[in-house]
Amino acid sequence: MTTEPRAWEGVLAHIEARLVDGRLRLGDHLPAERTLATDLGVARSSVREAIRVLEAMGLVRTQTGSGPSSGARIVARPDGGMQSLMRLQVAASGFPVADVVRTRLLLETAVAVDLAERSADVDLSDAERLLAAMDDPALSPAEFLALDANFHLALAEASGNTVVAAMMSGLRTSIEGYVLAGADRIPDWPAMVDRLRAEHRAVLDAIVAADVDGARTRIHDHISGYYRDASPADPSATPVHHESR
Repeated sequence: MTTEPRAWEGVLAHIEARLVDGRLRLGDHLPAERTLATDLGVARSSVREAIRVLEAMGLVRTQTGSGPSSGARIVARPDGGMQSLMRLQVAASGFPVADVVRTRLLLETAVAVDLAERSADVDLSDAERLLAAMDDPALSPAEFLALDANFHLALAEASGNTVVAAMMSGLRTSIEGYVLAGADRIPDWPAMVDRLRAEHRAVLDAIVAADVDGARTRIHDHISGYYRDASPADPSATPVHHESR
């Protein structure tokens, strides 16, 4: 006996195909529910179900309302099984934030150094597109920080090290979770956004300039600085230190 695919699965396949072939890019909004339903000949409920699945997979972030930030925005690209398994492990284990930050520092300083050493031969176009998407003043904190997490993932992917990229992808949900929780503890969020944008650009500029030491220092200070400023006032929290080299 054959089973006909459910309508929402067709919507899901349609959206994923356009993510893979580049017709939908990081930072783009999905077409409106009504438009997708009409184009694909399905009910709007099927479109909503597909978007819920994409949101659960971490590919889109939705926001209600009627302004420019409303609807579903692309915040990640489809990835493979290893990343998915690691995300499940992170979700199940609830790794301590300090451990996640230390792991980020180990992985991302290595990535930044590697990219700076090979700056003439690496493709940073995804990272550039994410920086441009983060310049949108209508972004909510959740949308901005989802794109922020994917900027860091794009650098790992640009390195060509599939193991590091898979680890970063697996940690993305945990990273996004702690940075979003910390946003509520930032007294001046617009100023923090300006600072994060400048720090992202400084990291990328150092990589493009083949400034190995600058890339290492800037990515380290960027990650540890946000962790320091957005962490709860808990005297038992373990600080992140800059190791001397």
